[in-house]
Amino acid sequence: MKLSIILVATLAAACSKDTPETQAPEPVEPAASTPASASAEVSATAAGDAGIFAASIRRLGEKQKTTLAEHKGKALLIVNVASKCGLTNQYEGLEAMYEKYRDKGLVVLGFPSNQFGGQEPGSAEEIKAFCRTTYGIKFPMYEKIEVNGPGRHPIYAELVKTQDADGQAGDVKWNFEKFLVSADGKTVKRFRSRTAPGDQELVAAVEAALP
Repeated sequence: MKLSIILVATLAAACSKDTPETQAPEPVEPAASTPASASAEVSATAAGDAGIFAASIRRLGEKQKTTLAEHKGKALLIVNVASKCGLTNQYEGLEAMYEKYRDKGLVVLGFPSNQFGGQEPGSAEEIKAFCRTTYGIKFPMYEKIEVNGPGRHPIYAELVKTQDADGQAGDVKWNFEKFLVSADGKTVKRFRSRTAPGDQELVAAVEAALP
């Protein structure tokens, strides 16, 4: 009888243990999880001669290659853009920022990418026409590139070494993520996609980054 009671008790204890199966985390939409204002700053050797200024790149719709060295000595706000994103209206604010600060040494640089929801499917000419007619974009636009993965452009291979507000470096999370390179090339600040061009934190950082 005692043996039966002990056996039943042992089985009951074993069944009461919590042994859930390991489950993969649910995917989170990057754009929906980003707060309105968040950035982080790190030392940016990535912005040096061996980094973003050395890699070759074409202007949007052009055949001849160039480099970002033409912008050295200026503050750079580098943005991966898309024409069919919920954040596409940030183009307006980016152009306004460019017009306000260009004579003080800021250059906004747009890099179309189709890696986030296929939201930049157009050709170079289509993208160029959209930006010009819809938002009157005058800041420099460059060829469509990959910002993540094996085909990541060397410019972004350097930029993504910068940590975000959570201390995480690595892949760009969504369209319109922003990297601000100071005019002296010594610091980079990374701003999340939902940080609007008129955000006070971004504006203050831009003003501090000017030559």
